[in-house]
Amino acid sequence: MTRPPFEVADIVRRHGDRVLARHHAWVTGRHRRVLRAIAQCRTAALGGHRDRCDQCAQPVLSYNSCRDRHCPKCLTAARNAWVAAREQELLPVGYVHLVFTMPEPLARLALVNKRVVYDLLFHAAAETMLQVASNPKRLGGDIGGLMVLHTWGQRLQHHPHVHCVVPAGGLSPDGTRWTHARPRFFLPIPVLRQVFRGKLVAALREAFRQGRLYFPGRLAPLATDVAFRAFLRSLYRQTWVVYAKPPFGSPAHVLHYLARYTHRVAISNHRLVAVTDDTVSFRWKDYRHGSQIRTLTLDADEFLRRFLVHVLPKRFVRIRYFGFLAPRCRTGELAQCRQALAVAPTPPDEPLVTSRPSWPCPRCGAPMRIVERLTARQLALDALLATVFHDTS
Repeated sequence: MTRPPFEVADIVRRHGDRVLARHHAWVTGRHRRVLRAIAQCRTAALGGHRDRCDQCAQPVLSYNSCRDRHCPKCLTAARNAWVAAREQELLPVGYVHLVFTMPEPLARLALVNKRVVYDLLFHAAAETMLQVASNPKRLGGDIGGLMVLHTWGQRLQHHPHVHCVVPAGGLSPDGTRWTHARPRFFLPIPVLRQVFRGKLVAALREAFRQGRLYFPGRLAPLATDVAFRAFLRSLYRQTWVVYAKPPFGSPAHVLHYLARYTHRVAISNHRLVAVTDDTVSFRWKDYRHGSQIRTLTLDADEFLRRFLVHVLPKRFVRIRYFGFLAPRCRTGELAQCRQALAVAPTPPDEPLVTSRPSWPCPRCGAPMRIVERLTARQLALDALLATVFHDTS
């Protein structure tokens, strides 16, 4: 893939300080650290290493990555490692993609209570699928799957939703049979929508009773018990969106499909079209009009403000598992699933996907080898010496 002409890091370096000063009322140290990491990513400020090609001896100087999960340039290595770890968990069945979205009034509350409301969103979505699937009138089995939190829409607006990828079937209550879902039907969407709404509203009511919610600024009127109960009742008049995408097949396809959703940030560098002194233009997909590709131009300050809205709380887990894929159940119940399906686990020495070398040689494409690690101070000294020798020559 070719290097994009513009990067989010360029916008941060040019406009970051002004945005932090303008929005100091709600900007936290977490936001500042994310912007600093993106600005310094793959620059001399983070140090680097000298590489040499094993085949043609081509020397290359590489700078270190910031490894921040919000950085558009630091997701490839984490994605490859995650995909390799998930190979042993795939089952030879179809997979279904479900999306649970909270309504816009609730999204405003989530924006100032990210850790609490996003966590409740995860739990409500998982409990909804487990409850509906266990009903003998629906699937009548114990299911499991993976959930990924996305907080953005195509235009960088705040749009919290959870992507769920689930095997199309479940394990019987006695753990001896695998119940296959119908080819183009997994669980009834109207039922999922109703149960999801009830569980999330009940969880919010309990969180308010425990004093875990915060109501700053315009949300202050909701701080009383009467007002918050009225707010929760109003949520039943909102549109709750739960939808399922068509099922897809092979395990290799599932891995690549999952990687597209698990390791993403609000916007990638390849979507940027133009960056000026005042504006930023980027491509977005208009799903309401046939997924047409359009271009949106924002003021640079507004672009970074929208970007910062999607910074997650420290150590917040945005990839989670439930059912028989939950960490405490995975070892035993996944083995039961394979036994019910009469398949053996994938041998560790036969991976379904392979990753390319981390540093291919720019001349011949052979793997590069690190021969020396350099700190930021060493790189600065090398740059200074290079400047001195260049001036004297």
